[in-house]
This record gives sequence, C-alpha cells and structure tokens, in this order.
Amino acid sequence: MKKILVPTDFSEQAENALKVAAQLAKKNKSEIYLLHMLELPLSLVDPANSGGDLPEALFFMKLAHKRFKEMMSKDYLKDIKVFETVQFQETFDGIVEAAAKHGVDLIVMGSHGASGFKEMFIGSNTEKVVRTSNIPVLVIKNKHEAFSVKNFVFATDYSKNNKKPFLEAVNFAKKIGAKIHLLFVNTANSFMTTNEINNLANEFLKNVPIKNYTLNIYNDTSVEKGILNFAQSMDAGLIGMSTHGRKGLAHFFNGSISEDLVNHAKRPVITFKI
Repeated sequence: MKKILVPTDFSEQAENALKVAAQLAKKNKSEIYLLHMLELPLSLVDPANSGGDLPEALFFMKLAHKRFKEMMSKDYLKDIKVFETVQFQETFDGIVEAAAKHGVDLIVMGSHGASGFKEMFIGSNTEKVVRTSNIPVLVIKNKHEAFSVKNFVFATDYSKNNKKPFLEAVNFAKKIGAKIHLLFVNTANSFMTTNEINNLANEFLKNVPIKNYTLNIYNDTSVEKGILNFAQSMDAGLIGMSTHGRKGLAHFFNGSISEDLVNHAKRPVITFKI
C-alpha cells in the first residue's frame, strides 16, 4: 500500500476520509494523492470553445489550490508526502483515471453515512467508483480519531470468484493488524446446512496463507441484514466484500446489495473487485 488516492470536495466527509488515509499512510509509509475534480462547463475550460472564459476557470483553480494549502497545514498530514491534483473533468471518470495514472493501491472516499448512499459527497460518484474500481475502495462513514480495526468482517459465499478479493482482504487485514471473520449469511431463500457451508469454507481456504481468522454462519432474513447484524453483534471496525463490476456488488448478493448495505452500515466498508 504505497499510494493512496483520496478524492475531496473539501467537505467534512471528505476530510474524515483523508484523516483515515493519513493514518494508513503513516503506518505503511505511503504517499497520498489528494484529488479535487472541477466539474466546469466546457466553455469555461476550453478557451477555443465559443464563449470560453479561461479567467473564470483559473479562478476556480486558484480557489482549489488555496483550499489545498489550508488542508496541507493540518497536523495529521505532517511528515506525509502529499501530492495535490486538480482536474477539469467529470468526477467519476477523473477518479478512475487518476487512480490508474498514479498506480494507486487504495482509494479512500468519504460518505454521509446512514443518510443515504445517493447523498455521498460528489453525488453518486462514490457508488460508481465502488462498483467499477479495479482498486480496493475504502468508504469512510464517520470521523475516526484513531482508525484502529481489531475485527474485520468479510462477507463471502465461498465461491471461486471470491477467492482473489479475499486474498486482497487478507493482505489488507495484515497491514492494519485486524482479525478477519469470514461470514456466510444463511437465508431461508437459499438455505444450506452447516455441514455444506463448512465444506465450502474448507475448500475455499485451501492454500490461503491466513492464521488470524474465524469462520461464522449467521442466519437472517436477508444477506444484507445478516452482515449488518453480525457486524453489530461483534462491534466490527470494518466490513469487507467483493464487487462484481457494473453488475453490482458481490456475486452472491445477486447484484443488489451495494446501495442497501452501504446505506445502512454505520461503520467503514471496503470493497475488492472480483
């Protein structure tokens, strides 16, 4: 985890994400790429375009750099190498392109928490990034003076295509010093016996270099409720899952859990691409 990308609109939620990113950066000696997207009309950005107004675009650019300067003076960023970037581009496209350009290992984004996934900063762009990013995305819901995760719940159906995301989750858990609790949510609609689930788990964990973990089966009315209730019962510091690209989050959620889970989770969520 050498490079961390943090998109910001200079809101409180974005700063909550930056504070967590700063703690991760200090622990792993990482660099932070702080990205601000200016979604301006083409007429303001391209002076060759009819009616172009470059001075106004420069005004917004200078304002962004002023805010960057204020943010860079924060104590929590001391001794961390931070690169500031302002881009005139659609926010979602800009975040994805910036992540690829700088070769980042993790994207950290802020949200308004339980008020709704659609209410996340910079509109619904967090949802788009979570769904499509090839890079792990950590969504921060609240302020964390100390981002210390002891218990990390990783929800899975033990399918083969969840193996790669799980290995990434194991690696992330090691970096933050967390214990992984693998979770299989059993529902009436897709009920499996304990023996069947344990057999899947044992096959799934073959050749996986992991020691600090537990296996858990939780019965609930839906997968998302099961994840939330299990995480609540053990006061988990982080919830993890795999994403399935544009088809939605997590293969075993049938592509429908992304908004519901992140909407209602009161704790950080990290996603890994299948």
